Amino acid sequence: MYQIIEFLKENLQLIYILIFAIFIGVELIKNIPAVLHTPLMSGANALSGVVIVGAILVLLNADPDNTIALILGFLAVVLGIINVVGGFAVTNRMLQMFKKKKK
Repeated sequence: MYQIIEFLKENLQLIYILIFAIFIGVELIKNIPAVLHTPLMSGANALSGVVIVGAILVLLNADPDNTIALILGFLAVVLGIINVVGGFAVTNRMLQMFKKKKK
C-alpha cells in the first residue's frame, strides 16, 4: 500500500495530465460525425498496435521488483489487445453492411 501512495506522490503531475487527456478525448470523440467512424477506427487500431508494442518493450525493460510498473504494463498490453480486436470486429461488421448480397 505504501508503494502505491509513494508512486502517486511522485507522479501527481502525470496523473493530472492523464485525467485532462481523458476529458479532451471524450469530448473529441463525442463530436465526430458518424461518417468518419470507419476510417477513424482503422487509425485507432494502428495506434493501439503501436501501444501494444510499446507496452511490451516497457515490460521487458521494467525492474522485476517494481510491481506497479509490471501491473500497469500488463494492463496496457491487455487493454490494447482488446481494443485492436474489438476495433477490427466493428470495422469488419461495418464494411459487411456495404457488400452486395448474393442473389
